[in-house]
Amino acid sequence: MASQFRHPNRRKGAEPKTSGIVNLYKPVWESSAKYVYKLREVYDEWKVGHAGTLDPFADGVVIACIGRATKLVERLMTLPKTYTTTIRLGVTNETFDTERPFEPVPDASPVTREAIETALEAFRGEIEQSPPAFSAVKIDGVSSYRLARKGATDDRPAKRVCIRELELLEFEWPTVQLRIACSRGTYIRAIARDLGAALDCGGCCETLRRNAVGPFHIEDALRLEEATDEEKQAKLIPLETAIEMLPT
Repeated sequence: MASQFRHPNRRKGAEPKTSGIVNLYKPVWESSAKYVYKLREVYDEWKVGHAGTLDPFADGVVIACIGRATKLVERLMTLPKTYTTTIRLGVTNETFDTERPFEPVPDASPVTREAIETALEAFRGEIEQSPPAFSAVKIDGVSSYRLARKGATDDRPAKRVCIRELELLEFEWPTVQLRIACSRGTYIRAIARDLGAALDCGGCCETLRRNAVGPFHIEDALRLEEATDEEKQAKLIPLETAIEMLPT
């Protein structure tokens, strides 16, 4: 059913009706922006944004900002993030995820758990990471993925990121499951790509879940399709409380 919500007819500069942040669960194959915009009707406020995009194939925590809380977006984006991911070794593709079909890497040989543990050492701490071509990174003001769709698929200039924790949870060839705690700007798909390169077998993300952004955890996230109206209202963190939760 089409939404009945309409852009409020308010004068420019009018005070937002609702302000706060929401720890929102984004399902797989949903656009982060479009999914967050569903909150406009929930909270009767047109001014809505989010702090950090999740790839369509991924699920998990997205921090939605309502009304005056949109001014907190930059501060929220600096919060550390925690993920779990399943990486398929022995394959590759342009996006390094399930948005494109996996392509077997010729002559890729199974590797051992010990080889993976050794390779992961190079990914811990502060590292230089090249964002994938299919990413939201801006190149001369243009989103990288738009350039990639036109054929410019080389990796982008490296950026310094911090991998605070990197744990091998499970391994059975060709599947690796990792837990990753990292800084803003880290691409988990790039870790899959670079791990596959280090092992000389290729690698792509098969699943990706954002479990936490700073103090906001997936267990507490609002699941729009399941929540009652009362639960949706209760999940709105008032602006003043949200500010107190953030590091100075």
